[in-house]
Amino acid sequence: MGRHRRTGWLVGVLSATALGAWLVRRGAAHAHTSGVAGLTPRSARSDPARLVPEVSTHADAAGVNPVLLMAILYLESYKPHVPLLERAWQTVHRDSAFGVANMHRRTYEHTRFGRPFAERAWKELPHDKELAIQAAAWHLHDLRARLPQHVGGSFTIDELLAMGYNAGARNMLRFANGRQPGPRARAYVDRLRAQWELAEKTLS
Repeated sequence: MGRHRRTGWLVGVLSATALGAWLVRRGAAHAHTSGVAGLTPRSARSDPARLVPEVSTHADAAGVNPVLLMAILYLESYKPHVPLLERAWQTVHRDSAFGVANMHRRTYEHTRFGRPFAERAWKELPHDKELAIQAAAWHLHDLRARLPQHVGGSFTIDELLAMGYNAGARNMLRFANGRQPGPRARAYVDRLRAQWELAEKTLS
C-alpha cells in the first residue's frame, strides 16, 4: 500500500505541476499575442537587463547587433522562464520552446553544429541562460547569412531578422522580397520597435 500511495502522490504532483504550467503558459501566450506583455512589470529575476554581459559577449562573437538580441529577449520574456515549468509544459505541448530566448528543438539542432556549444543539448536551455543566449545569437547569425545582399520592402535588416526568429527563415525571405507580413508577424515587429529604445538603454 505504501508504494502505491507514494506513486499516486507523485503522479498527482506531476499532474498538478503540468496543469499549473499549462495555465501559466496559456495566459502568458495570450499576453504575448495580444500585446499586453509589454505593459506588465517584470520581476528582477525575469528582467533581461540582468543578462547584459552574456548578450554583449555572444552578440559580438556571432557578429549580430546586440540591441537586436536584447530586444528579442525582452519580447520573449512574456512567460516565466522557470526550468520546472518549462519541462512540465513540454509534457503537455511536445513542440514547446526552451530557455530565455524561447528556442525550439529543431532550431537549436540546426544551429549548434560547428559552434562552440555543439556538444550541448537542447534540454539544457532552461537551466543555462548563457547557453540560450549564445544559441539565439548564432541563430540570428545564420538567418542573416540567408538574406540577400539587397532586400526589398520597408523593413530594416534587424526587423527582418526578428521576424525570421519568430516566424521562420522562409517567411523572413518572403518579407525581404517585398511580401507584406500577416497580422502576427506584423505585431511582432511592432513590439520589437516598441522595445528597441529600452534595449539600447539597457546595453548602454
